[in-house]
Order: sequence, then structure tokens, then C-alpha cells
Amino acid sequence: MCVTAVESRPAGVVLTPSPGGRRPFGARVKAFVALTKPRIIELLLITTVPVMFLAEQGVPDLWLVLATCFGGYLSAGGANALNMYIDRDIDALMDRTSQRPLVTGMVSPREGLVFGITLAVVSTLWFGLLVNWLSAWLSLGALLFYVVVYTMILKRRTSQNIVWGGIAGCMPVLIGWSAVTNSMSWAAVILFLVIFFWTPPHYWPLSMKVKEDYARVGVPMLPVLASNKVVAKQIVLYSWVMVAVSLLLTPLGYTGWFYTAVALLTGGWWLWEAHGLLNRAKSEVTGAKLKEMRLFHWSITYVSLLFVAVAVDPFLR
Repeated sequence: MCVTAVESRPAGVVLTPSPGGRRPFGARVKAFVALTKPRIIELLLITTVPVMFLAEQGVPDLWLVLATCFGGYLSAGGANALNMYIDRDIDALMDRTSQRPLVTGMVSPREGLVFGITLAVVSTLWFGLLVNWLSAWLSLGALLFYVVVYTMILKRRTSQNIVWGGIAGCMPVLIGWSAVTNSMSWAAVILFLVIFFWTPPHYWPLSMKVKEDYARVGVPMLPVLASNKVVAKQIVLYSWVMVAVSLLLTPLGYTGWFYTAVALLTGGWWLWEAHGLLNRAKSEVTGAKLKEMRLFHWSITYVSLLFVAVAVDPFLR
């Protein structure tokens, strides 16, 4: 799951922290926080907390929610820091990543590696000792999947990188459920699949916008290898499956009318935007007129509204 801003500084230009190589304490703290990618983690928590409400069928224990959120932040932060450590070579060449701390020199590679490993260990122990060990292993599995399977194996080798690599971003749903119940259920699996099918049509529009960046460093994102028309068709396909899967919760008895209404309305609007992008791609519209980022920004709103409905629905049944 990714929420990023495109940087305007020319790619490949590495900034020094300050004259003389000094690294001010305040800037260093901000740099270490930046290694955790807090904007991405916000979205992960949006998919964790509502599932806890659904699992509890009401308000879960506040301490458990805080412990789960903090553990999730540490785990995802560790994964993101290790991702930046591994990708620091290509980050220096891409516009939107060229101001990351390991590129600018505000954090050294060794510090980034130690920081990431430390967060991974601490987060696993945090979950195991303060939540439960099922959540701890799920958290560690998500971290290892993101770092090893996605970053080290898939990202630079296949256009399906974001499809299968996105599994790591689905895990907070399972962690939220297991934190409350210390078990799994079909409700958690369905919401896991919603995020799984959400991730490619969420990320591919952004990849369409910055595909020159990925092409420059040899990362085979789908928009680099395929035309806008082909990418848009894939976006529409995944979008229909995502919306269909999101509607399974109600016939299986996990949600009621409120969630169903929100899923239909937000899913319908998503499909409208996805087909609009496909129509523009078929017409060979390029540049700003393609408006691919409209779907990217809506995708964040969609998942936020859908999971808020997950949390609210138990109180309206």
C-alpha cells in the first residue's frame, strides 16, 4: 500500500545533510521517523482498527487497540526502513524517492539497517507479550514477506511485483482480527482479499504517472512494460473483483445494511472512475488529460470509507 508524493528535485542528485557534513539532532529524528513511512502506516491502521470492532461486534478493549496499533507501527516501520536500505541505490535515481534519508545522507546505510532490524525484533516481542503470539507471527510474516519476497525478489524481476507483494499490506486485517479473537475467520479472509485486489488498481495509476522513474532504474512495473490501455484493462478487472469480494461479508452474515450500502456506493463510484480511465486510455489520451491520479486518490478515500463502515456496522444491526 503506498501513499507518496512526487519530488521535484532532479533525480540522482544526492544532498548533503548540512555544510561540513553535520547532521542536526532534530533533523536526524525526523529522518528516522521518515524511514518508517508514517503516511503509509496511517493507511495500514485504517484497515486494522475497524476489523477489531467487527471481531468484537462492538467496542474492543482500548488498551488492546493501542497495543495493536503501536505494534503494527513498529512492524511496518521496520519493514519500510529495511525496504529503503535495500532500495537506496534506485531511490537515488528516482524523482519521488530521491530525498529519502538514506539517499540524502541524513541516516547512514548501517544505521538504517540496524534501525529496521531493531524495529522488527521489538515489534514481534511487543505483539507476542502484550497482544498474542498469533498476531506476533502474522506481523513478522508480513514484514519478512515485504522485505524478502517483494523488495528483494519480485520488485526488480516481474511486472506482477505489486500484485503478490501487496500481500504484506493485507496482513493488518488478519492481525486486527487475531488481536481480538486469537483466531481467524472467513470475515478476516474476505477483508484480506479486498485489500489484495485493491492494491494493484490503487498503485498502478501512480505507476502510470511516474513510469519514467521506474523505467530509468529498470523496475518492471506494469505501466513500464505495457500500454496505458492494457494497464487500464487490468485496473478494471481487479476493480470488479474487489467490489464483488467486498459484498460477500453481508450474505455470510458478518455485516448488515449499513456496510452493504457503503460498499455498493463507494464500489460503484470506484468502477465509474476505473472505466473512465479505461475509456481515456482507449482514446489514446496522454499526459495530464489521462487523469490517472484521480483513481489513485479515490482509492485511498474508498478504502477509508469502506473500513469505517466495517467499524460502524456492528452498532446498527
